[in-house]
Amino acid sequence: MPTYDFLITGADVIDGTGGPRQRTDVAVSGDRVAAVGNLAAEGAKAKETIDGTGLALAPGFIDVHTHDDRLVLTQPSVAPKTSQGVTTVVTGNCGVSLAPFTASCRAGEADPPGPMALLGGWADYRFPTLADYNAALADSPAAINVASLVGHTTLRAGVMMDTFDRAATKAEIDAMARVLEQSLKDGAVGLSTGLAYPTAIHAPTDEIVELAACLKDFGALYTTHMRNEGPDLVDSVDETIDIARRSGAATVISHHKCVGRENWGKSHDSLAHIKAAQKDMTLDFDVYPYTATSTILLKDFLSTSEKTVLTSSATHPEMVGREFDSIVDEWGCSVDEAIRRLSPAGAVYFRMDEDEVRRIMAFPGAMIASDGLPIDEGRPHPRLWGTFPRVLGHYCRDEGVFSLEEAVHRMSGKPASVFGLKDRGVIRAGAFADLVLFNPKTVIDRATFDAPETPAGGIERVYVNGALVWHDLAWTGARPGRRVGRAVA
Repeated sequence: MPTYDFLITGADVIDGTGGPRQRTDVAVSGDRVAAVGNLAAEGAKAKETIDGTGLALAPGFIDVHTHDDRLVLTQPSVAPKTSQGVTTVVTGNCGVSLAPFTASCRAGEADPPGPMALLGGWADYRFPTLADYNAALADSPAAINVASLVGHTTLRAGVMMDTFDRAATKAEIDAMARVLEQSLKDGAVGLSTGLAYPTAIHAPTDEIVELAACLKDFGALYTTHMRNEGPDLVDSVDETIDIARRSGAATVISHHKCVGRENWGKSHDSLAHIKAAQKDMTLDFDVYPYTATSTILLKDFLSTSEKTVLTSSATHPEMVGREFDSIVDEWGCSVDEAIRRLSPAGAVYFRMDEDEVRRIMAFPGAMIASDGLPIDEGRPHPRLWGTFPRVLGHYCRDEGVFSLEEAVHRMSGKPASVFGLKDRGVIRAGAFADLVLFNPKTVIDRATFDAPETPAGGIERVYVNGALVWHDLAWTGARPGRRVGRAVA
């Protein structure tokens, strides 16, 4: 019998498939799970044995909607994610990715436009190709694995040098398609759009269809922050279904929600349309477990919010944490003028209904994702640090929205299957040893809107590719993360 690198004994193993938990042992050698079974009783030997009694062992969680493109390069611990048990992040969401950015600069623009600022300044957009970004990850690996989407807005910014306020020409679409196809060859898992943002709202459906049509041959995904999540929510779902059907691309709706009090309840219709479409196409979505959103400071978002709190401001950092209305009152200016003075800026918008969040989350197969914004240093939305333990502790254990096995599946096996991440998201012999050992009785989010950078409770150990990265509420210093791509059958 071999000597394993480490052996976890006596834990309730939740294998990521959605099947029932089993009290068993898991052995790891190198970066893979070597064996699962009654190993200790059979005399298995290991360099280290961890007693998992009273704990649950799950596959590492996969955060399919992040804006961690820069974070994985600048903060190798990726503490907001490792602290939650996340072992793989999907970057490049909402139409913005650091790579491939094919324009060296945009004349007259001091800062990146709109949502591109969610990832940093122009200096951060230094990767002409995804291969260049991958090389940077390889030279300075993070604690966790990274899968990359290509952002539609980033493609637009590279070829539409005059303005975003129009449809792309045929020549520009062809240029974007060439860059996208090269990125897919370089390992991108798909294309993302952020059609709600000023940088992409003028892109017609046909423009997206043409680009998404590039994906099918690579087995890649189309993911979308839809054009509207308020009064035109259902129309936006239907547009997404149309894009999926015409392009043939497997599709994921990002952070499905209904914003604005007058629109609460529309998920009944949106979910019905999704369910109907799933009969003849591959259509999924992710959701985060909060009633507040977070993004750049936008006037349209203010109008649909019960309250708006500033999370970042390049020009007035002293206003971070303040309600936007109080800033307007203090300055005695218009809303437009306050936005101008504060920008580039980010905000948290309180504009969803708790019952609706639960309804969307409970939909069969809904994936869990954070949509956290690390750019909001010091005052991010708590979802950046709390999403996955919040689902496990609050919604699963305390509220019974679904079983623990189902919760883990939606965080691991399901996203691994949807995004084509081979040998991830499950615990079985031969799978990568991405593992999280947690206490199901105590796991909970501790990040709040007042203290958003607080690590979760109940996360005992986190392993990435067989290396311990999080233990005793701290990063171990290990950096075993890798670039991961989509496996095509």
